[in-house]
Amino acid sequence: MKTVIIGAGGVGGYFGAKIARAGNEVTFVARGEQLKAMQANGLTVKSIQGDFKISNLKCSEKISEIGPADLVILAVKAWQVKDVALQLKSVIDKDTVVMPVQNGVLAVDELKENLRAENVIGGLCRIMSKIESPGVINHFGIDPVLIFGETNYSVTVRLEKINEMLSSSGINASVSGNIDSDLWKKFIPICVSGLLAVSKTTYGELREMKETRKLMVDLIQEIYLLSQKIGIPIEPEFPLKTIAFIDSFPPQSTSSLTRDVWEGKPSEIPVNSFVYSCILPMEYKARNK
Repeated sequence: MKTVIIGAGGVGGYFGAKIARAGNEVTFVARGEQLKAMQANGLTVKSIQGDFKISNLKCSEKISEIGPADLVILAVKAWQVKDVALQLKSVIDKDTVVMPVQNGVLAVDELKENLRAENVIGGLCRIMSKIESPGVINHFGIDPVLIFGETNYSVTVRLEKINEMLSSSGINASVSGNIDSDLWKKFIPICVSGLLAVSKTTYGELREMKETRKLMVDLIQEIYLLSQKIGIPIEPEFPLKTIAFIDSFPPQSTSSLTRDVWEGKPSEIPVNSFVYSCILPMEYKARNK
């Protein structure tokens, strides 16, 4: 299975390296110093589950140069999806599967605006990782997980093949019976990332102070109620499970969205009225540099 990873950051770099390490054909689409480092020295993964390095990587700066693929894992930021979808037409055929794994719940619909619906499946990941330095990925929290599923909720042969390839690569992967539900279950805690950004706290600091903890709990409940309004099947106890999940995070950890805001980079800001409004001025500055 020929796999293309578009976006070789903390997510794409980690999962792509795992797939390549298992002997699968992988091509990375990257840019800037990350691309140069990967071309010169390969990709080093520092992980709480064991370090490793992959050399002699196939890398490109342009999507148009990589040719048809069996699986495309789209690991760019959510706000970049529409632009990438236009470029993807040159590297997919009728059997190519495009799996977006970024934060949010809109990627599938945005991809389908420019690609055949049959080419697109839903996907998400759970991992705490980042680019430590060019060519070096640091996985520092959470057992990495990839979850994916057909948008009509069917279980297909192609999903089983992808699952087999990912699992044989040492990735904790699973096929979802309702990918919309799973996407929202990830989106709800992701919205807390924006709260970290505006309060300038780590997960430990946010959850330990009663005032910010209440903001966190209220935010989670708000997004959960929104999911129920639009008919997403999520169990009533999910908000409490989410709080317990966040309480398990390393105290000094933050999310990629939070770090992007702090570092003045474009991010994936959540649409929660208070958090969104507070981050929006910084987002405008980041995107218009």
